[in-house]
Amino acid sequence: MHRRAFLAGAALTGLAACAGDPVWAPQDQINAKAYRGTGPKSLTLYTMKNTGSGNGAHTSLLIDASQRVMWDPAGTFGHPTIPERNDVLFGVSPRVESYYVSYHARETFYVIGQTVQVSPAVAERALQLALANGPVAKANCTRATSAILRQLPGFQDLPQTWFPNNLEDAFARLPGVQTRAFRENDSDSQSLAAQQVDMQIRAGQ
Repeated sequence: MHRRAFLAGAALTGLAACAGDPVWAPQDQINAKAYRGTGPKSLTLYTMKNTGSGNGAHTSLLIDASQRVMWDPAGTFGHPTIPERNDVLFGVSPRVESYYVSYHARETFYVIGQTVQVSPAVAERALQLALANGPVAKANCTRATSAILRQLPGFQDLPQTWFPNNLEDAFARLPGVQTRAFRENDSDSQSLAAQQVDMQIRAGQ
């Protein structure tokens, strides 16, 4: 099942749908929430990893192009204030990005972020490919992400793979990549993490 957790008020509301069901936010919502970065264009590969085994559990891609979006295939992060179209989350300011990372980082998982600067044309191509891809079925996050990356100039040699660690390792060998690790000691509960994110969004933190 494709599951993305949404929050309403203080209570968590889980919206479940069949794998790959489309989601299509209205254009006016996207226009209202669109965020445009001021720095160099870039791609950031996020890999969620088990703290015990080091095995990768999820892959996503932050695309800083004409607007800043998170390609989160078959992901579980979501909020009513963050418009989505088929696994593309819009309005991803640095603050929203921090919510996304914090939601995934907890006592049982940590997050690796790998950023590489790209030309505006490459960033825009990545954005268009993500928008055109359509919703992704569960367990296909890395396969879909690697397929998008391999269509970009400079990324063609990345492997087509189902495994997050394989893509992470290959991405690490790209010229100029910058890597960060994010660790938190929160409870191993996505519902609790989602509630905390909701509280922060409503408080404007």
